[in-house]
Amino acid sequence: MDLVESGSVGGFFALRTIPPEGGGAHRPLARLYAGEDGPLTARVDRVAARLGTPERRVAASIAHLGLAARLWSTAIGPAALYGRFPDLAPGELHWDGALTSPDDLWWSGSATRPATVDELAEVVLEAHLVPLHAALRRDGGISPRLLWGNAGSALAGALRELSRWAAVHRRPDAAERAAALVSGLLARPELAGTVRGPRLRRSSCCLYYRCPGGGLCGDCVFDHAPRTGLEARPPAP
Repeated sequence: MDLVESGSVGGFFALRTIPPEGGGAHRPLARLYAGEDGPLTARVDRVAARLGTPERRVAASIAHLGLAARLWSTAIGPAALYGRFPDLAPGELHWDGALTSPDDLWWSGSATRPATVDELAEVVLEAHLVPLHAALRRDGGISPRLLWGNAGSALAGALRELSRWAAVHRRPDAAERAAALVSGLLARPELAGTVRGPRLRRSSCCLYYRCPGGGLCGDCVFDHAPRTGLEARPPAP
């Protein structure tokens, strides 16, 4: 299993396997899930400031979408390419919410798992996404349906990136394995119905359109951005 090659699929697929220089501020995600909410709160604050949104749930959704995409990609990439993926136990997967991909995640483990739908669901969905969603709900009012919609969209996005990479690098086996794994994961009760159709268009919205200057994502449920009611408001300080 070559994590360097799987990282070449794109920045979201890259996974640091050596400690960051100077130590950094990486903390095991297990601590976040156990109630150490400071890093996640700071991440949402940072996203809100960058997007200029006065709505915390919007910033929380975008922050979540990015982390969900990282979690899926670092597992699905190796799973599709090699038939195994890193055992991303929350105690061994370290996150620094002040950074972005590929430097935000550092894996200190070494064990791998076979690339099956059940194994991926156990490692990513159950061990990470379920407690991550609980942590975000502690931060503020954000609906579970939106969070699972983000999770489904992030998974579908990982499949698109892998399919493009596989076509360029003549790896039809990787594309086929990725499609089968993602199809199985999207059939799980938590993710069922989050994306639909051959284009895997999502059935909910991440709320990005509510940001100043924001628009619609490529897989958005909307054809045209709804009015937000914030158009006449002054910008957030």
